[in-house]
Amino acid sequence: MSQPFCFRFRVRYNECDAQQVVFNARYGDYVDLAMTEFMRALGCDYNQLLAQGLDNQVVKLTTEWQSSARFDDVLDVFVSLQHLGNTSFTLEADIRHADEGRAIARAEAVYVMMTTEPFAKTPVPDDFRELLQAGAPGVVIDQSGRPGGR
Repeated sequence: MSQPFCFRFRVRYNECDAQQVVFNARYGDYVDLAMTEFMRALGCDYNQLLAQGLDNQVVKLTTEWQSSARFDDVLDVFVSLQHLGNTSFTLEADIRHADEGRAIARAEAVYVMMTTEPFAKTPVPDDFRELLQAGAPGVVIDQSGRPGGR
């Protein structure tokens, strides 16, 4: 079985705190970036959802930390579908050190599908449901700046 979707990036200096590790609030940013790239890899980016009069709203985001990431570390965020309901879906972000494979953090984001006018809960459309279920296995979006993505 191939790896789930992966968003790879490098930790920037301004994302670190006085303890010289990634500041805890930055992990929410990392998860959001990975989820956005995951949607794009599915073939249904955020702008396409909006053009259909749809939106998705994060209603719960939980993060569990296992170890610290530091400036200039390259991290992999593996994104996979955990649950698909009638009007909601849950995505998992498994954040790992790209070189060591060490677990950094794990996050779950629960999204509710909404209409844009009026802003109201709506069922996940069948075509989007199929994209979520298929996922984007083996797709890597690499923003680490490493030559050849290594």
